[in-house]
Amino acid sequence: MDVWIRPGRRLRGEVRVPGDKSIAHRALILAALGEGESEIRGFDPLDDSLRTLEALRACGAAAEMAGPGMLRIAGRGPKGLGTPAGVLHCGLSGTTMRLLAGVLAGQPLAATLDGDPPLRRRPMDRVVEPLRRMGARIEAADAAGHAPLSIRGGGLRGIDYTLPVASAQVKSAILLAGLSAEGVTVVHEPVPSRDHTERMLRWLGVPVEVRDGAIRLVGGARWRGRAFALPGDISAAAFFLVAASLVPGSEVFIGTVGLNPTRSAVLEVLRRMGVEVIAIPTLPEGDADGPEPTADLVARSAALRAVTLEGALIPNLIDELPVLAVAATQAEGVTVVRDASELRVKESDRIAAVAQELGAMGARIEAMGDGFVVEGPTPLRGVTVDAHGDHRMAMALAVAALVAKGETVIRGAETVTKSFPGFFAALRALGAEVA
Repeated sequence: MDVWIRPGRRLRGEVRVPGDKSIAHRALILAALGEGESEIRGFDPLDDSLRTLEALRACGAAAEMAGPGMLRIAGRGPKGLGTPAGVLHCGLSGTTMRLLAGVLAGQPLAATLDGDPPLRRRPMDRVVEPLRRMGARIEAADAAGHAPLSIRGGGLRGIDYTLPVASAQVKSAILLAGLSAEGVTVVHEPVPSRDHTERMLRWLGVPVEVRDGAIRLVGGARWRGRAFALPGDISAAAFFLVAASLVPGSEVFIGTVGLNPTRSAVLEVLRRMGVEVIAIPTLPEGDADGPEPTADLVARSAALRAVTLEGALIPNLIDELPVLAVAATQAEGVTVVRDASELRVKESDRIAAVAQELGAMGARIEAMGDGFVVEGPTPLRGVTVDAHGDHRMAMALAVAALVAKGETVIRGAETVTKSFPGFFAALRALGAEVA
């Protein structure tokens, strides 16, 4: 699908972003492994979340939509999943594959995880290797751990493991496996990564200790299902925050967005760049509806300045870097992004894709092995660009098109359905010229 965007109109109004899919994956899994019924409110039928839901259903979990955005799941208990009738297809969702690898490794079943060709190209060795140390029997397509992954679960033992690279998905896979393992599981992080799993486990009553970069839990825990409200996805909100900052005269309101401290670095980065972002808290941390703090966000147009992004900040910012590259094209000075080699193994090679497509639009951008350098401000021009099969690239290019001279055509724009099916409609509702 091609989408055409013309610049020139200010953006005004309110946006609802989808429920955070990173949290949705975990809510689905822990609801299926809990005892009794769970209710997930604010559930959006996104491609990635549906892959996890369908896999859990195939393993015996009962789930039904009880109304708009309302999903009910009957828990099977911590070791209640069964062998599925066929392959569990993860589509393009690396989160589904990695988290379910941890879950299934601890269940009394046999299952195979597979995905679309781009997911088969993404390395899974970082999750396969520690799970094998726990006693998991996992066969991969090759030594790099590429899918398909065939798993015979059960018989796990706790592990004390240091992540070579900070990864919330790998950490979570080990912790989810640790729930079914004998003994204690400890995961050490080189720098903090997203802590949705730890928060949700504690909220459900599972004892989890976090201290000095180490997360510790004891296998054998049980928990009851609960009602949970998904907050809006900060990564989805970031595209509208940047768009509002770039288009003169804009003001955009985004309601009830998750502000987990391990996810919200994009707000601080935008403020450092000169963007006025107002956060109005809406849900105290630890509320009965969930463990995540939330806020309404307001952003207005601003004159931007360059920043350097590197080190421990990067894991907290990895999904927002493509749209921050767009912001950097209009910022005064040289923006440098380092230590972001993880971008190379997302849905696309985002370092190469950002450099190629923004460069085609006139940006002065240079790719590096672990990041990129952008010199701004630079006038952008409307051209035909490609989303590279990557939802975040499609949305980042749409934001760039809002300040480009002339018409921009985004090829492969349908990929936004992975995380935000209504993205282009939301842009249009704010006043953007989108066809």
